[in-house]
This record gives sequence, structure tokens and C-alpha cells, in this order.
Amino acid sequence: MNRVSPGTLAMLALMALAPTPIQAAEVVSFDRQIQPLLFGRCVKCHGAHEPQGGLQLHETAGATKKLESGEQAIVPGKPDASELLKRVTSTDPDLRMPPKGDPLTAAEIAQLRQWIAQGAEWPAHWAYRPIVKPEPPRIETAKTPGWAVTPIDQFILREQASRGLSPAPVADPRTLLRRVTFDLIGLPPTPEEVAAFVADPSPAAYQKVVERLLASPHFGERQARHWMDLVHFAETHGQDQDRPRENAWPYRDYLIRSFNEDKPFGRFVEEQVAGDVLYPDDPWATVATGFLASGPWDESSLRDIQADSIDRQIARYLDRDDIVTTVLSTFASSTVHCARCHDHKFDPISQREYYSLQAVFAGVDKAERAYDPEPQVAIRRRDLTARLARLPAQRDALDPALLDPKLQAEVAGWEKSLKVSAGPWQVLDPLEFRSAEGVTLTKQPDGSLLSGGNRPEKDIYTIVADVNLPQITGVRLEVLTDASLSHQGPGRQDNGNLHLTEFEVTAAPISEPAAAKPVALAPPKADFDQQGWEITKALDGNLATAWGIYPQVGKAHRAVFAFKEPLRIAGGVRLTFTLKQLHGGGHLIGRPRLSATGASGALPFESESLPAEVAQILSVPGEKRGDREQITLAAFHLGRQLERDMSALPPPKLVYCGTNRFKAEGSFAPSNGPRPVHLLKRGLITAPAEAAEPAALSFIPELSAKLNLADAGNEGARRAAFARWLSDTKNVLVWRSIANRVWQSHFGRALVDSPNDFGRMGMAPTHPELLDWLAATLIEDKGSLKQLHRRIVTSAVYCQSSRHDPRQAAIDADNLYLWRMNRRRLDAESIRDTVLAVSGKLDRTMGGPSVKQFIQTPGIHVTPNVDYASFNVDDPANMRRSVYRFLFRTLPDPFMETLDCPDASQLSPKRSESVSALQALAMLNDKFILRQCEHLAERVRGDGDAKDQIARVYQLLLGRVPTAKEVVAVEAYAARHGLPNACRFLMNTNEFMFVD
Repeated sequence: MNRVSPGTLAMLALMALAPTPIQAAEVVSFDRQIQPLLFGRCVKCHGAHEPQGGLQLHETAGATKKLESGEQAIVPGKPDASELLKRVTSTDPDLRMPPKGDPLTAAEIAQLRQWIAQGAEWPAHWAYRPIVKPEPPRIETAKTPGWAVTPIDQFILREQASRGLSPAPVADPRTLLRRVTFDLIGLPPTPEEVAAFVADPSPAAYQKVVERLLASPHFGERQARHWMDLVHFAETHGQDQDRPRENAWPYRDYLIRSFNEDKPFGRFVEEQVAGDVLYPDDPWATVATGFLASGPWDESSLRDIQADSIDRQIARYLDRDDIVTTVLSTFASSTVHCARCHDHKFDPISQREYYSLQAVFAGVDKAERAYDPEPQVAIRRRDLTARLARLPAQRDALDPALLDPKLQAEVAGWEKSLKVSAGPWQVLDPLEFRSAEGVTLTKQPDGSLLSGGNRPEKDIYTIVADVNLPQITGVRLEVLTDASLSHQGPGRQDNGNLHLTEFEVTAAPISEPAAAKPVALAPPKADFDQQGWEITKALDGNLATAWGIYPQVGKAHRAVFAFKEPLRIAGGVRLTFTLKQLHGGGHLIGRPRLSATGASGALPFESESLPAEVAQILSVPGEKRGDREQITLAAFHLGRQLERDMSALPPPKLVYCGTNRFKAEGSFAPSNGPRPVHLLKRGLITAPAEAAEPAALSFIPELSAKLNLADAGNEGARRAAFARWLSDTKNVLVWRSIANRVWQSHFGRALVDSPNDFGRMGMAPTHPELLDWLAATLIEDKGSLKQLHRRIVTSAVYCQSSRHDPRQAAIDADNLYLWRMNRRRLDAESIRDTVLAVSGKLDRTMGGPSVKQFIQTPGIHVTPNVDYASFNVDDPANMRRSVYRFLFRTLPDPFMETLDCPDASQLSPKRSESVSALQALAMLNDKFILRQCEHLAERVRGDGDAKDQIARVYQLLLGRVPTAKEVVAVEAYAARHGLPNACRFLMNTNEFMFVD
């Protein structure tokens, strides 16, 4: 007789106690039974990262290989030879697995044994398998003849029938209309729409309603709000300085427009990741990259601290992590961010792959980018910009195209128009300059003087220059910007100081500088409005010679001073300029540059100073010039013409987005190309390993992780290649993900109830074949999301009632298999918008800058003080749809937050749906609700007597006619407390707050 081991005896004893032991012939499913077991009980210690004993149970290779001990955890087809089975049945505390917690149950051990005996088949995770469109099952039951009207229903019915479930009856017309209207446009049906639908006996009546709603512009508003949850869109930076982003709103309008146009989903994906590169002629594709900047931004670390500090490097890695997390969570339902510090413990994502994704976005920052809303203007500006950029190279290479006769004729005409005898503006070369103590002036190549050092309250500059012109009729003073100055100069927008300058000029023959005499000046012509300047603060109060520098960051200024009488001194003039400045102490205001002209009449103001090389050429007769000189003149003339053409275009708009094209702000400046990204050991900036190269993920069998990059050093090319990888129809994660999200928007629960995590620790799909059918048909429909919505809302399962059935609830309490419709509370935006709609105050204007439904005052630092409570409830801004609210990241609207509007600091794949006392208090006492109840009462005042008015309120609020008993009760309440209060308590009923 063979000896039986204690472990085997223990296993047999456990199996004998099992309430439902598995039969030998029963096939065990890896997806449904084994994977949840291994990942729930084993993978914590035996995963990809530092597996104990060298055993990895997250994938088949690690589970079936020989260990250092010589044992093999799983031997396919041989359960008795599998060390794993021996360990889970052992009674020895030193050998038993799992070592802590409860042992595996007899049923779990039996399933594990049967699975190994079957051959231990370990298929790829369901989310990574190719999408194969399944054939809808042909099934009918005695209880449901003819119930399935779409393929969706056939998949649903099969799962119900296998569990002894059956679908609920169809919802009544009023309930169904209210449900589909809120689902598709986020607003209630009007009483007239309800009456028309209820009275329409046509079989096509519901289909017509669906088509009307899908065509409504409000459809895009509703769907955009869902998407804004996914990408944690807000209009402030978050972090410690929650600075507003005044130009984030165009991305929201892009979403609304895209959903309304039914943009193919593949293109929708591509535009948000790399629309500026892939579709440069479409301005909306540039706006789409607002997606990359939808998350928070650490202003302190990414802008204000030293550029080469280790904290700046850390901040860049964290900022890219937010981008990578948002992109992959939103589009691919993947938790790649879990691999930032080590290989993913549960999913086949290495740390190397994570940093390869960071490398894709290594040249992107979050900033305001200029764009042209009109495509033709965008194309024109791009053409002019490219031509301007090519000119220097053309000039240096002596491009013969610049000798084209037509261009040369233009140059000749331009040259003639300059009237050389009068002379253009000549930049003066300072011979001598003096300044107040503590201030230094450094001469720059362009003739300007760069100021630096500590500035006293009153500065005096003295600049001496010689001018060789037949006559001098005026001078021009410019104060230029410079990146080395505080806030770039020349003024400080944030302190409001006035910068007043007195300007004095003396003239003398070059040969006799001591004979200098004052020059009488006319009042200056300047690029600022002198009105409001307190000229009495100038040193001598003389309005004629005072010149103001408007306190605006980063803007150069100029003023032209005409001489009352032209200066004519043989042998040249030595001019001495004195600038007396009064300004806020210690502030650098820019660098001055002086020019002189001999032009007669009105002095040119806008014309640019000619470079010395061009001025020199103009002094040589045309017949004595060679090709080099002609080409130089042509390039200069053409450049000025292109600049004039550029300035004639409408000013561009701004969008806050992911970009490397933005105006530098201090040390926060765009990168010339992708920044280097290194794999960080344990996620530590102090432990960099090898450099990361841009790549995608490798676990999708039919899709290579290698990106098709002709130029890996091109930032845009990296994003474009990755966008194509995401949108590829073989990218099974992306297409399953969006199908799952659309389903969730209609049932409140997704087929995969971890919509941002399709990995091994996420939820398994309740209806895997249905999910694949939805994804496959979406691909066949060329990515039409409207068609996917149409398929779902016209299915029988969607049209069910939400009535409760105790018998079926005992089988499927969570309604995973949809034997009834889920009853859902209205979300925050739908509640607010509905209140406005029924009161008659809803402003349906679409698009444009977000409305600030709060009072904003400056804060101590950057974050403003935001007061929602004091905002005027009758302000027109309060009547816009909720999707157009300005969204603070760290300062949410208390009313909306109470109603579960999500925290914009977090990705929100599904909203909480709580029922709390705070919500009741908000709906009873918030002054917005109180005021709209007054408006609603006023709206129905002319509708007959009290009974008629109450009936109208019911129709507006609940979409139905009240019963006689309800009219009596509400009429009595209104008589005691007023009709507005009656409206208020009806707004607090479950019938209003919930959708059946």
C-alpha cells in the first residue's frame, strides 16, 4: 500500500468538506476562476517585482520555469508534480502557501488542480487579445419571445438566461423619454416634447426622438462634460499657486464641437496627442492639444526656481508623469504610471517602457500657444513665418532668387521712397555715457544700452553721440525689452508704478563740444496714452518733455521727439541726451536706444531703424553695387515686407495646451528639442540609469512598440508616431476602452467596472463578448461615437423599466447582468441645468470664455480669493450651462461639490453617486435654488388658478400631470408657505433627483 502524505490527507479532508466540489470533467476557466485566485492571493509576493523565492505567478513563463530549488511550481497536465499545489495543501506552517491569512478553500484548491490537469492553459489577458467580432448568440426563452431587438440584447439575454434571470418590461413612454433625454443632452424633455411622444403611436416615434437628440448641439455639451472628468480638466494650475488659466476654455469648445460633428474616434485621439503636427492646417487640431495640459502644473518648481536645479528636474519628470498617466489612462485604460519606480507588479509593463513613454513627451511643456482660428489665416501666417526664417540663409548663400527682376524693381522703388537726402532713422552709436551711482550701462551690438545694478529712486542718464546728417529734424527714444531684466522689462505690470522720463537734448559742432546749446523739442509722439499720467510727479513738471513708460511686462516702447527747428551744422553734430527717470526704486525698466533722422514733415514713427550694413549700401550709387549688395538689400526689403504682411493679419488667439511654442517666462522657456529622459532607479532623480528612447507598449501582440520615427530628435514627430500607434485599429485597449466608457454613460456601470484599469488587477468584463462586439462595430462604423450611442439607446436592454424584483435581486443583487435598468441620481450639472431650464432662465449660448460664477479678489500670493457665496444669483453668468463654468482646481464650487461634481485634481473615470444630508440641505437652502424657485413660480403665475399653476410646475419639473391628491396637498402647502416654497420641496423629491 502506498503511503499517503499528510498534505494529501489534508487536501482530501478539505475537499470532502467543500459544499460544491468541482467535478473532474468540468472545464475551469482561467479568466473567471484561476486568474482572480492567483492575483488575489499570490501575486502580491510572487509578482514581477522582486518575487519571493524567484517564483513569478503573474505570467506563464515565470510560473512554469524551474526554480533555484529545482522544483517547478506548475507542471502543465501534472497537478501532483506541481509544487504550487503541494504548498497550498500543506499543513506545515513553514511550507504552507499563502503563509499568512486564510488558506485556500477546498473549492479553490479543486479548481487549481483541475486547471493544471487541463494543461494549465494561460491565455493572454483578455484586454490584450485581438478584437474578433463575435457572432451574436441566437437565444430566446419562454419568458422573452421576441424581446431581443438588437445584437446587444442577444448577448445580454444569454447571460441572463444562464443565471435564471429575465429582463424587466419596457419602461413607460414618459420615463423612457426622460431617461434618454438626460443621457444624451443632459437636460429634461419639455412638457410639449413629453406630450408629443406619449401621444405618438408610431413604432418609429422613439427612433425619431433619438435622432433629434443626437443632432442637438446640446449633445456635444453633455459628452464633453464626461470627457472633462476623464482628463481632470480645470482652468487653474492647482498646486500651491492655483493661478487661473484664462485660455484653457478653447479645449472645452473643441470637445463640444468634436462630439457634435461626430468626429471619427481615431482622429479624435490623434488630434489630442499630436493634432498640431498631424493636421497643421486645422486650427482646432492645435486647440485639441489642450488635452496634454488638462492636468495640474507646478508653477513654483517649473517656473520660479533655478532652471538647472535638481528640483526643476524632478518637477519635469512629475509633469511628464501626469501627461503619460492622462494619455494612457484615458485612451488605453492602462495603469502604466505604476511602473515609474519599478516594473509593474501585475501587468506586463516594464519600467523601461514607462520611461520610453516619458521620452515621447520629452519636448512638451504646458503653456499658452498662439493659434489662428481661421484656417486660411493660419496657413498664411505659417507661410510668412517660414519665408522669414529662410531669408537669412538665402542672403548668406547669395541666393539668385533674390536677384529676380520683379523683386529688384520693388527694391528700387522702396529705396527711392526713402528719400535718402532726408535719411532714414540712424541708430546712434554712443561715444560716452554716464549714469547715477550704482547703475551700469553696457553698450549692446544694436546700439542700445543695457541697464543693471541697484537703481536709486531717481536716475539720470547722460548719453553722447555724433550724427553726420545734412540736417537733423528729430530723435527717437526706444526702451527695449531684454531677457536678462526682471520680468523682461521695460515695466512691471504687477506693481502699477509710473515710469516717467524727462528728455533733454543739447547740440554742438563735433569740433567744438563745449559750445552745446539746448534744442527745443515738440511734445513727443509716443505709443502710450498720456492721459491719466500724473505729470506733476516728473522732476520739473514739464509736460512737453516728459515721456512715460507704460508698466506692461515684456512690451517695448518708443517716443519720437521732433525738433522745433531743424539742426544744420557743417561737419556733424554732437548731441548730448539727458534722461531723468522717476520710478519705483530698484526696478529695472529696460534698455534705451537712440536714433536720429533728417526726414522733413511728419517724422516716421513705425519705420524700423536700418542696420548699419544696409545704411552703408544705400549711400553707394546703384550702378556701383555688386550682387552681394543687391541681395542684401533685397533680403532686407523682403523681410520688412513680410513683417508688414504678418502684422496685417488678425491677431492670433491663445490656447493653454501641451506645446513647445510659447513665450518664455523667466527661466521657463521652450526646449529646443526633446529633453533627455533617463530611467530612474526606484524613481529617484539621483539614480539615473540608461537614457530612454521614445517607444510605445509591447504587450499588444499585433502592434509593435517601435515607433516609426524618421527623426527621433523631432519633438512633434515623436508625438505624431505615438498618436498613430494609439489610434491604430489593432490597438485593442483603445477601442475596448471607449466602447466601455460609452456603455457606462448609459447604464451608470461599465461592462468593465474599472474603466481606467483593464489590467490584471482591474475588474473582468461581465459581458466580454458584448464588449468586443461593441468595439468591433465601432471600428466598422469608422469610429462613429454617435452610431455607438444610437445602437445602445435603441436596444431593448436600455429601454427596460427599473422596477425591482426580489427573486432576481436575490440572484444578482448588483444587477450586473441588467435584468432591469439601473436607477440613477442626476449628476450635479444636470441638476443645476434642469433647475435653470424649468425656471425659464437657462442661457443656451454655446462656447466662449468660461463664466466665473464667483467673486474673485487678489490673494496673498498668486491664488486668488474666490467667493462663491456672495456672487449675484441673478448675474447673467449664472444662467449659462454648467459645462461653461470656470473650474478652479483647488477651490471648487461648494454646491456642485456637494452633488458629487468630481475633484479636478484627479482623473475621474466614474463619478460618485452619493445620497447625503448635505445634498438635501443644499437643495433646500442654497440661494441659487431659492432664487430659481422664485423664477419658476413667477413663470407659472399666468397659467390659470392655483390648481393650474401646480399642474404646470409638475409638468415642468417632473414631466407629468399630478394626481388629484397631489394637487390638493401641494395647493394647501402653497397657500401656507407660498408657491416658490412649493416648487422647492418638489425639487427635493426623488422623482426629480433621480432618473428611472
